[in-house]
Amino acid sequence: MQKRRRRALLVLVLRKLLTCAICAIALVALLAVHGNVFHFSKLPAASESLKLPSQDIKYQTVGAERSRKQELMPPHSSKPPVSSSKLDDQSSSMYLRRLWKPPPNRDIFPCIDPSSNYTGPAESRGYLLVHTNGGLNQMRAGICDMVAVARILNATLVLPELDKRSFWQDTSNFSDVFDEEHFINALSNHVKVIKKLPKELSTAKKAIKEFISWSSMEYYQNQIAGMFEDYEVIRTAKSDSRLANNHLPLDIQKLRCRACYLALRFAPPIEEMGKLLVERMRLHGPYIALHLRYEKDMLAYSGCTHGLSPTEADELRAIRENTEHWKVKEINSTEQRYRGHCPLTPKEVGIFLTALGYPPDTPIYVAAGDIYGGNSHMANLQSRYPMLMSKEKLASVEELEPFLSHASQMAALDYIVSVESDVFVSSYSGNMARAVGGHRRFLGHRKTISPDRHVLLYSKASTSSFYRFFPLSLYFCIRKVFVRLVDKIEKGTLREGRKFSTRVIDLHRRRQGSPRKRKGPISGTKGMDRFRSEEAFYENPLPECLCRDQRTLVSANASDQVVLHSGHISMEKSS
Repeated sequence: MQKRRRRALLVLVLRKLLTCAICAIALVALLAVHGNVFHFSKLPAASESLKLPSQDIKYQTVGAERSRKQELMPPHSSKPPVSSSKLDDQSSSMYLRRLWKPPPNRDIFPCIDPSSNYTGPAESRGYLLVHTNGGLNQMRAGICDMVAVARILNATLVLPELDKRSFWQDTSNFSDVFDEEHFINALSNHVKVIKKLPKELSTAKKAIKEFISWSSMEYYQNQIAGMFEDYEVIRTAKSDSRLANNHLPLDIQKLRCRACYLALRFAPPIEEMGKLLVERMRLHGPYIALHLRYEKDMLAYSGCTHGLSPTEADELRAIRENTEHWKVKEINSTEQRYRGHCPLTPKEVGIFLTALGYPPDTPIYVAAGDIYGGNSHMANLQSRYPMLMSKEKLASVEELEPFLSHASQMAALDYIVSVESDVFVSSYSGNMARAVGGHRRFLGHRKTISPDRHVLLYSKASTSSFYRFFPLSLYFCIRKVFVRLVDKIEKGTLREGRKFSTRVIDLHRRRQGSPRKRKGPISGTKGMDRFRSEEAFYENPLPECLCRDQRTLVSANASDQVVLHSGHISMEKSS
């Protein structure tokens, strides 16, 4: 009997010890992920897969191997907003300045000069006809990729034809949206670009080819270039994501940046109107540009119906079912939202900005088309931030009349105001957010806040190492990210205030646009999923097009100096 009691006591003690050990491991994992409280790098036997990324970023010359780094954390980002009633005028002013202060850029500057052995365009093999697809920013990226493809193929690029069949049914031509003369001249030392196909080739037999997505240089050299032996003209119907994000020659990557940030300038009327909108926003002081992707096409495509009425949800479902080229018809809206695939609602954006500490009198430019549901869904955001501005509010009907019936031109105005803003916030990580975010990185890493909409803190890479052996710690590392926190507010189990703000700020302390190397594919993904998981080239052109160098930047032509201004790079002749 006594032996049984001892044995039972021993089992109980072992159970408690094991429970304590598991809890300790889970706590260590939680602390390691949420902050720098515990560093695996201090353990002598820790494997590389367990180490947290360093906060120090060392930039070498372009082309050298760089390790992937986390985004730098601004020194003030972990501090929650302090009630204005508890601050004197001086400290309040200092705090507001920190809200607008851009993240440290570590003296990173654009570097798009070709290498010393770079030559001008070779003799043309033939002509490349491009039909772009998608909205403005999808077309922009595709055009820049096709510039690089034309260089790889030694082909003459005919000015791309813009998409006229997309959701927006925009009839704009290239010259209506972009400055075609500037585009041709800026690329003259790299690729031959012409406005139209020569008349004698208008009836010539053309090779129609849809290039494979995310293709390498070898694909174009080995499988496409040879087609010019039988055809003088190659026509492609799609241009988006036809070139790999990574593992391309440095000069090709730099050419993509040159095309995107130097050559592809908006048409003069758009540039002029965009500059005017920026000036009028600046009259109200520093401003936030908010890309509010809460539009009918986005919600219908993604299947996101949170906060909508049953009637609205049914309308969006009908649009999705009747749009032939949208392949997925049945979508679980709740799953979409918790996976981070839905844009924040206007109400959620208001809660988010308040939690970050932006005061009610903050000027906000809403970069968007027609918000689905109009005032009924904008009311909460409007009540928090009365100074909501837009193209339509800043300009008269007469001033906007030339652009009103052209979605691409209206989107171009939003693009200019967003690039020039003091702070850019996107409610969804779509084409607009990626394009503007990348442009702002290129222009000096201007403050760009990306709301975290995902549920899990860990990545597939981490599950393959630490969490595989300690599944209980995985449970503890599921975090209540922003949408979950908002749900708790709506249920009444959490209130807005200091505690909530602290958690929101903590989630976004490394999501403000600081320099970091472009993210590669998610570990474990294969095939096309591997390419889809990569960070897009134009979302973050570091390291190929950004260097840590304080010297004056000189373009390919030694007499041309690259100058940054008004959201674009221009070329000025040196004296």
